[in-house]
Amino acid sequence: MIVKDGIYYALSLAGAGALVAWLAGTWFATPLWLLAIFCLYFFRDPDRIIPPGPVAVSPADGKVVAVKPEAGLTRISIFLNVFNVHVNRTPIAGTIAQVHYQEGKFHVASREVCSDQNEQNVVTVQGEGTTVVFKQIAGLIARRIVFHKKQGDHVTAGERVGLIKFGSRVDILLGPEWEIAVQPGMHVSGGSSVIARRVGHASACPPEAPSGY
Repeated sequence: MIVKDGIYYALSLAGAGALVAWLAGTWFATPLWLLAIFCLYFFRDPDRIIPPGPVAVSPADGKVVAVKPEAGLTRISIFLNVFNVHVNRTPIAGTIAQVHYQEGKFHVASREVCSDQNEQNVVTVQGEGTTVVFKQIAGLIARRIVFHKKQGDHVTAGERVGLIKFGSRVDILLGPEWEIAVQPGMHVSGGSSVIARRVGHASACPPEAPSGY
């Protein structure tokens, strides 16, 4: 499966390549055709098997670059390079309680300052006694964040909710009721990799999201 944006980009580049080939020759059109093929690869959207049980799944493909305490929660940061699948998924099932877009800078997405300073879309999901916040963060190249859901929508664990184009970062904020299952350096797959497991009772009251989230 390919995200429709990728098909549009590929068709545009292929068409431009055909025009250049007609005007200047095939050799000059080759870079455009290669970019068209890359767009189809970049915007791939494979199906994933969502693990059952009281778990939080990775919202994105990529490399875990940080697992750190933040405002009484634990932040997991995942860096997506241009070769990763860029479709984003919700970590848990529940209701979209809040969506907040924040303008910002475009630092390289692997840098720690990105979590606070870069352009980002902050999503709060509440479900089954827990609250999880995840951020779609733009990077140096990625300057287009797409989010398909709105406040009040119900989502299932691992459901597709959007994407970030051309290299980016995703942060997940988890409360003390979660036992973290990843560490820096690990590679994860969106929707299928377990990043945390619930501990305690499922009926426990959800923690409040920190101010600003």
